[in-house]
Amino acid sequence: MQQNTFLLYGANGYTGELIARFASQYGLQPILAGRKKEAIETLAAKLRLPYRVFELTDTTALKSALQEVSLVVHAAGPYDHTAAPVIRACMDTHTHYLDLNGDVDVFEMLQGYDQQARANNIMVMPGAGFDVVPTDCMSLWLKNQLPDAHALKVAFATFGSTLSHGTAVTTLQKLGMPGATRKNGVIVPEPVGKSGMWVEFPAYQQKAFVMTIPWGDLSTAFYSTGIPNIETYTGMNPGTWRLLKVQSLFNWLLRTKLVHRIARNIIDRRSPGPDDAMREKAQCLVWAQVTNPQGKSLSATMRCPEAYDLTAHAILLISQKILNNQFKPGYQTPASAYGPDLVLEIPGVTRDAAPTAS
Repeated sequence: MQQNTFLLYGANGYTGELIARFASQYGLQPILAGRKKEAIETLAAKLRLPYRVFELTDTTALKSALQEVSLVVHAAGPYDHTAAPVIRACMDTHTHYLDLNGDVDVFEMLQGYDQQARANNIMVMPGAGFDVVPTDCMSLWLKNQLPDAHALKVAFATFGSTLSHGTAVTTLQKLGMPGATRKNGVIVPEPVGKSGMWVEFPAYQQKAFVMTIPWGDLSTAFYSTGIPNIETYTGMNPGTWRLLKVQSLFNWLLRTKLVHRIARNIIDRRSPGPDDAMREKAQCLVWAQVTNPQGKSLSATMRCPEAYDLTAHAILLISQKILNNQFKPGYQTPASAYGPDLVLEIPGVTRDAAPTAS
């Protein structure tokens, strides 16, 4: 078992291929894996990397591949279908687990493996890319500045990029479903876009309208900070947000197979994701605010490279640490495992020097 080797399942997907392409920058050599034989073989030949081809439903082949490595990077969504077989196999083979999930329910499901992972001396870390890495680090950084904070708002906005095919398909599957927020330590349903606001990024001369969505930080930030009340926001056109105010009237239609089929056909005709030139020019901005029971608030902003670039670098940085035996057993978030400054190790990330009080 080579120290610089890990299994990359879903390597032929848009983000998986980026991870495979960038791996040599971190001195790592992934074993490429996936279920599409031709796509995996072509990529492996192009990058001169070893590969395996198997379905996640083939438990024998999955466990055999995991026994070759100490870490799997699971990059094949949608994770509400694919995470369970991989994490179960990791428990049996004592293999560290990373993924790129953003689904709150999947985070909560994986957190349920905390004790078993501790007993096996392995780390389970879902959401090891964008947006969770920067927002999780920002949340803990602010919590450390205001230790009695009881409320957290986190927002991110992307400028100049677009969704990958896989992310678009995962988003499609959530059409018509309710949103969520965390109140008094419990995740509860609420309409998507229930709240909206303008966020200023003065250090970067930008502003963005953002609305509430059920993002992964509703789970991860709670485990990182202990803050019981959390709202998560993403950048959105104000007109689209106003349209979502009446979404409940046609959620039944959004959930129909016909609408999903039409939307899937549109997604399949798009490019697989932003090209190199688009990613180089794009940027993501993060804003977060913590508030204590007395009403004191602190906020801060962060600038990051394009989301998919950040994801590839973040997952490889964390993989490198794990393979160097720098890990905490059990279920971890990026910030709980490596602290609030982890994100600053990623090229192109800048954070405000000091939080702003209000």
